Amino acid sequence: MPIDLIDRHEWGARAPRGSYSYLSSTKGVKVHYTGGTVDPDIVNDHKLCVAVVRSIQNHHMDGNGWIDIGYSLLCCPHRKVFEGRGRNHVPSANGAGLNSGHYAVLGMVGNAGFTRPNDGVKWGILDAIDYLRDKGGAGREIKGHRDGYNTSCPGGPLYDWVKAGCPAPSGGGKHSTSAPAKPASPAASGRLLMYVKGRPLMSGADVKAWQQTLRSDGHPVAVDGLYGEHTAAMTRRWQRAHGLPVDGIVGPDTRRKAAAK
Repeated sequence: MPIDLIDRHEWGARAPRGSYSYLSSTKGVKVHYTGGTVDPDIVNDHKLCVAVVRSIQNHHMDGNGWIDIGYSLLCCPHRKVFEGRGRNHVPSANGAGLNSGHYAVLGMVGNAGFTRPNDGVKWGILDAIDYLRDKGGAGREIKGHRDGYNTSCPGGPLYDWVKAGCPAPSGGGKHSTSAPAKPASPAASGRLLMYVKGRPLMSGADVKAWQQTLRSDGHPVAVDGLYGEHTAAMTRRWQRAHGLPVDGIVGPDTRRKAAAK
């Protein structure tokens, strides 16, 4: 399945305090864990995942003095992937002198509480790796943070999975190292999709199909079937990139352009 990417706007990221260094390609990915206690209830409450990501960013910026969160992507137990520094940006979590060699991907487990990655965390990491290979020039290597650096990260259970070659969990989706399949054209009901502040959000399979189209074309948006303010903003960006009138409304011209790609 395509990556379920939660972009920085969606999780409420602070703005970075400086500019990222550009990263065109890497040897691959290094897998990390939080290194602290993770509330086991995180498996049942996705709001706790958002809180973890925000707390990590605060610690990295206010405690470590970094310009931003140090990870490229962060993967939670619900198979959702949070955008950290993202693709084509040098991370800071791998260690001095090691950051340009690999992207840094966090699995949301710790050394206490929730310590063993469930299938959602594993699938999220696999989705993140596919995404970074497809969109960010990541190479084939998959290593743990401790490989080449003196640390216990990413913890015993997660590191055992990495050493085993990151096998895909049984069921729950198909993992491939190739690019995700292109989603179906968002023709669906053919109604106009739009966001109007103060009115109930439009929702449905046609909204979800359009969000999948946006994501497959490199515009980060949650595929939740709700046509909110951020989906409208990404639609305007997509329309601008494709030479269409920029109004944030998915109508006949926008659908025809998407179907022709």
